[in-house]
Amino acid sequence: MALWGGRFESGPDALFTALNNSLRFDYRLAVQDIDGSIGWAKAIHRAGVLTDDEITRLTATLSQLRAEVLADPALPIADAGRKGVATDEDIHSWVERRLIEKVGPLGKKLHTGRSRNDQVATDLRLWTRAEVDARISELREAGRALLDLAEREQATILPGYTHLQRAQPVAFAHWCLAYFEMLGRDIARFTDARRRVNVCPLGSGALAGTAYTIDRTALAADLGFDAPTANSLDAVSDRDFVLETLAAASVTAVHLSRLGEDLILYGSQEFGFIEFADSVSSGSSLMPQKKNPDAAELLRGKSGRIVGALVSLLTTVKGLPLAYNKDLQEDKEPLFDAMDHLSMCLRVTPVILSTLKVHREACLKAAQGGYANATDLADYLVGKGVPFREAHEQVGRIVRAAIQVGRPLEALALDELRRHAPATGPDVFECLTIQAGMVKREVAGGTGPGAVANAIAAARVSLGQRGTPEYRQST
Repeated sequence: MALWGGRFESGPDALFTALNNSLRFDYRLAVQDIDGSIGWAKAIHRAGVLTDDEITRLTATLSQLRAEVLADPALPIADAGRKGVATDEDIHSWVERRLIEKVGPLGKKLHTGRSRNDQVATDLRLWTRAEVDARISELREAGRALLDLAEREQATILPGYTHLQRAQPVAFAHWCLAYFEMLGRDIARFTDARRRVNVCPLGSGALAGTAYTIDRTALAADLGFDAPTANSLDAVSDRDFVLETLAAASVTAVHLSRLGEDLILYGSQEFGFIEFADSVSSGSSLMPQKKNPDAAELLRGKSGRIVGALVSLLTTVKGLPLAYNKDLQEDKEPLFDAMDHLSMCLRVTPVILSTLKVHREACLKAAQGGYANATDLADYLVGKGVPFREAHEQVGRIVRAAIQVGRPLEALALDELRRHAPATGPDVFECLTIQAGMVKREVAGGTGPGAVANAIAAARVSLGQRGTPEYRQST
């Protein structure tokens, strides 16, 4: 059903119809379109366009149609394919056609003062708001899974890395908390983006505002928005809220990709720190011995399509003149796809983490290797009055000597240490243990046992609040 045919003498070309029609994907906005239509019906009733009887009949019928869609979300697609039913151009056409079928000519009054331009902008904001709320909830669940793993492995020590080279020992829980911080910032970004999503463009008309006496503040409140938009030209053409949502989704996807990469490395035979559960792994069709970390690899792989959605829409909107242009029809598929796949990734993350087996002895052994206690030795020398730059140089020579003889620092004799660092005393060996190095790092945000325990407790509190670690620091 076309909503604009009066101006035209002939119908559209079949190829143009295929190019132009959007019901095949914007059917996902059916509930939002109906909700917006109920809100608009109330608005034009307040403006005197609809009688009390008419608003009652329209809202009841729209509510019935809403229930039908909730029971069968694919109803618009199936219904549009019924024999004898004209092809619906988009979800707005479908809703209007079904409404007219149910209530007759009264259904034709609903679009009074409304354009598909402000209608679709409203629908998309309603959909995006719900999806942002869902992503925030899923991020919290992923954060809880990281905290559960951190508590479970609080005593586990593994090597921390820079440049993928062993650097200093850290608590496994500290590693978990690093990703918790990333997800906390993701929650903050989505929460902030939601504020700009949650304004109401309905009542902006095609571009110039509606000619009817619509109370846009009341209309916005009816639909759960914080306020109406301030400029009709901007309102119908603005897709910043989609871009911001996709930007937040992209950063989240990158964080999950990094988490997946760490887990893949740690689960490899070369590292051997962890083992994935069978439930999140797959095998090889050729090699019977293989157990592949497919879930973690897909966390890493899905980031590409989500970042691609952001780039796609940025490219679409970068040269558009005011106000609405049909190019903006291209906003929905990237958004739908990105949010679908991000949701899947976030929901599988707790499954991966909760079933993870940590090989604690392998982690500890690796942390003890690679001269990861060299910095502790340098700090020891500083405590003996050696300037740090000199201590750094001396320990570097000690490490080189230890490598030549194939022994760890703690296995060198005192005289071997003193050969390069004369200030070394018999108490040096107390500072070279993994545990001693960890205990020293009790600074807030550090990997010391007390600092990590405090961080876990604070993180638990943050999950029960709107704020996140990042959000708390900024207020």
